[in-house]
Amino acid sequence: MRPLDEKETTQVFEKLFKFTGPNLKHLLERPAVEGPDPEPGRYCLRLHRNRVYYASEALVRRATAVARPRLAGVGTPIGKFTHHGAFHLTVHALDLLAAHARRRVWLKPDTERNFLFGNSVPKSSLARITENTKAGDGVVVMSMADLPLGFGIAARSAQDCRKADTNAVVVLHQADAGEYLRKEEELM
Repeated sequence: MRPLDEKETTQVFEKLFKFTGPNLKHLLERPAVEGPDPEPGRYCLRLHRNRVYYASEALVRRATAVARPRLAGVGTPIGKFTHHGAFHLTVHALDLLAAHARRRVWLKPDTERNFLFGNSVPKSSLARITENTKAGDGVVVMSMADLPLGFGIAARSAQDCRKADTNAVVVLHQADAGEYLRKEEELM
């Protein structure tokens, strides 16, 4: 396990910034609440076997005592680097993104299952959308009970959604909570 280098850090922060915007600084600057130490410090990002982990500094210090081949992971896995060097957020990052998201989309209750099966969000499924959402922005998909279901990329702006056809795709699917069941072996 090692800290991210400059190129990796840039890729991770660009992807997280797409969803959180200026709230990104709150992810790393907030005081940690996990770890055995009385003052666990702050949160940090670490790379282990092409996966990026979000963990407290105290937990990372304790994990250094474990040999790399025996270490499965430490903290919350938020994404992974592909063989080609691109960074992808995984469904594990959903809680972090939901807490600090700048843009959100709410689905109608009867259409939540369709999104949880891995499909993109059509306009007919849309209940609400954050104002000033632009095409290409990262959005967190929520239920009407404010439970985070997943995240994706806005295919249309909030203004265009009003004029769009009912079958037009509004949010392109990236990850959802249903992946815990569908891709159970891949996620670990």
